[in-house]
Amino acid sequence: MRIDSWSSVLLAAVPASLFLLTGCAGSPHEPAEKYILVVDNQKIPYWQTAVQGLHRAAAEMKVKSELQGSDSHDPHGEREAFRRAVAEKPSGILVSPTDAALLTPEINAAINQNIPVITIDSDAPESERLFFVGTDNYNTGLLGGSRVTKIQNGKGNVVFFTIEGQPNLKDRLHGYESAFADHTDVKTMQVVDMNGNSDIAFDSAKKMIDSKAKVDAFICLEALSCSAVADVVNRSGMTGKVTIIAMDTDPGTVDWVNKGVISATIAQKPYTMAYYGTKLLDDLHHHPITPWTGWDKKVYSPIPSFVDTGTFIVNKDNVGSLAQQPPSSGQ
Repeated sequence: MRIDSWSSVLLAAVPASLFLLTGCAGSPHEPAEKYILVVDNQKIPYWQTAVQGLHRAAAEMKVKSELQGSDSHDPHGEREAFRRAVAEKPSGILVSPTDAALLTPEINAAINQNIPVITIDSDAPESERLFFVGTDNYNTGLLGGSRVTKIQNGKGNVVFFTIEGQPNLKDRLHGYESAFADHTDVKTMQVVDMNGNSDIAFDSAKKMIDSKAKVDAFICLEALSCSAVADVVNRSGMTGKVTIIAMDTDPGTVDWVNKGVISATIAQKPYTMAYYGTKLLDDLHHHPITPWTGWDKKVYSPIPSFVDTGTFIVNKDNVGSLAQQPPSSGQ
């Protein structure tokens, strides 16, 4: 099965009841209804794209919406933001856990207060969150790994950049490793924890390039590192000699794709995650399920376990499509 076909399969599994409210014009909503998206490092372009989806959904339903979170990579700051969100007693919360273990008890506490919680982008599978809306991260790694092996003709030394402890990034790394399993001449030299700091990615890549280490490909499992890595490769005159596979479509990443320094990036759909997630939260607010938890192991569950919003490869051939603007949120 093609990777991008998973989206249609999983979306088909979402019960029709989830769309009854959100799909009908003139459905009742109270002005006080509010949906909150909680994230780590809310200033990055990825979340600025997501918040457009949040506000668009809220505008269509004529309810309130808000983005809350830390202003830099700060898992504890995200936890505090989540606690503040719960204290507001909103109609529902979307959250992208940077540290799943840290946020799991907070998510459980919200559910116990009858506040529906859906994870997006990054999951907390051991929590009592209702379900996950986002990327199939393992298959994303397979997609990227397939592209790397094709570019590198099934051989070469690769270096990964990640943020330690994030489940979504672990799944992507696992996907890449699985893609490389049949290509024994592809070797992982190092997995760099850039800790949400692009300067660490820059310094690590520069050190490797300056040391004349035989790096054939840099692979970024998150959005922040590859613009910095591309800068190093460009300054070193290694464009075309070192493959770079990025993640997401931040403006800096897209610019380096246009310049041919980044070979390709894997685009997620943060707008879709937040837009669709907000609509599903709204249905859960108006049509609560009883009990809130335990549906993942029931055949006749009214909710899915996972909704895959899909990914796709962006390179110089189709990068122009990213110039498309989202519909106006009306806010």
